[in-house]
Amino acid sequence: MVEKTAIKAAVILAGCGYLDGAEIREAVITLMALDQEDVAVQCFAPDINQMHVMNHLTGEVTNETRNVLVESARIARGEVKPLSEAKAADFDVLLLPGGFGAAKNLSDIAVKGAQGDVLPEYAALVKAFHAAEKPIGAICISPAVLVAALRGQASPIVTIGDDADGLIAGLGGQHQECQTKGIVIDEANHIVSCSAYMREDRLTNVRAGIEKLVLATLEMARQSRN
Repeated sequence: MVEKTAIKAAVILAGCGYLDGAEIREAVITLMALDQEDVAVQCFAPDINQMHVMNHLTGEVTNETRNVLVESARIARGEVKPLSEAKAADFDVLLLPGGFGAAKNLSDIAVKGAQGDVLPEYAALVKAFHAAEKPIGAICISPAVLVAALRGQASPIVTIGDDADGLIAGLGGQHQECQTKGIVIDEANHIVSCSAYMREDRLTNVRAGIEKLVLATLEMARQSRN
């Protein structure tokens, strides 16, 4: 068994599958990057039904009902706890992989855009990390949900790639364009973001961006302890 460092990370999943849950590749790359740094990880997901279930082969909505926590267990190999049990005081960093589930299950931004709301228990956790000045790493569409969660409390600088529609500004944040393999660091708000699959790009570039994001959040956490 690998001996873990003192750094502890909470990873929030939104199901399993990029069209209706967590983006699997983004989630796995995040978990791999954390493991390579010997970080102790706990995954969480809300115990709610998905907004809907997508057929990932056809891209069509099905008439199934699936639970976000149960589906997230597919990625976490069963090691996932209800989001209601996540407490900022127990962790050093918060990692938020993307996928449409972040905009459909953790919020309703997929439907309401800049007028969207965030799942209360998710928003509460994000606000708690932010208030404690603990680093948050947001991937893909998750930066938009993060900005929505902090609306009225902060105006973070984040990236979702290009944001031609002005979603981030509409939610109350500030957008910075960034290539897939790059990251945007908002030192004042202790937030790191990357675009990942917000644009069609190679998996190699998606991985590079996420790995940089994980390393940057961990460095923030270490600096705050010194």
